[in-house]
Amino acid sequence: MTFRINDYLTRIGISRPEPTADGLAQIQQAQLNAIAFENINPLLGVLPNLETPALVEKVLRQGRGGYCFELNGLLALTLNELGFDYEPIMARVRMGRSEGGPRHHLAFIVEADGEAWLVDTGFGGPSARLPLRLEYEHEQRQNHDTYRIRHEVHSGERVLEKRQDDGWFALYSFDRATVRRCDVDAANILCSTWDQSPLSRNLLLCRNTELGRIHLYNRTFTEFNAEMQTSMTVETAEHLGDLVRNHFGVAITDSKLAAIAIHLGLL
Repeated sequence: MTFRINDYLTRIGISRPEPTADGLAQIQQAQLNAIAFENINPLLGVLPNLETPALVEKVLRQGRGGYCFELNGLLALTLNELGFDYEPIMARVRMGRSEGGPRHHLAFIVEADGEAWLVDTGFGGPSARLPLRLEYEHEQRQNHDTYRIRHEVHSGERVLEKRQDDGWFALYSFDRATVRRCDVDAANILCSTWDQSPLSRNLLLCRNTELGRIHLYNRTFTEFNAEMQTSMTVETAEHLGDLVRNHFGVAITDSKLAAIAIHLGLL
């Protein structure tokens, strides 16, 4: 099954953009709004298939989401089709720690309008809604969120950070070492099957909304709107199904939903 750019644009709800910085921003924001991060396959012991036909079938035809290798893999197909110049990076997830673990997050550096941009549609956390200027260490504000990309001398890596109430919170770090397809395939296996990978043991869904972001971690559902956040506990399989299907927009079968509910102790 081949990738058709019009199918992708229909899925994220925009018309064909120009290969400019504005077009790049439009793509990232629209995909983060329309296609949820979800790790249902790894959680259920299914290795995500990163080949183009599988991505098209799962995300564009079946209405599923995916995790970084799938969502940014779909983005790469789009960047190719639209004529953007880009390179993949493999990042170390930090999530507040002073250093990251193995390189197991995929994102991109994209050239547009004479500048390099960090572009990411597959981070299951509080990532930027829009591309971030790479060669710019000052704060970059997006609506109610503020980010910066800091160069870390001792590691030689750039660190993507988000401002929190108590200071800067490190999301992930990266360099511009060459990334080959075998690196991505190995990281895909690591994320999906390693017993120390949180994505092989915990349910995680994220999607941006017009007002902020929604997040489901196992049985805790959190909604972030502007400077506020509210959380609730998922108590039933029916509630879980409503959240997954109607809030995150993930088209999931009854059998997979039941398997997740069993994993979470809801059945």
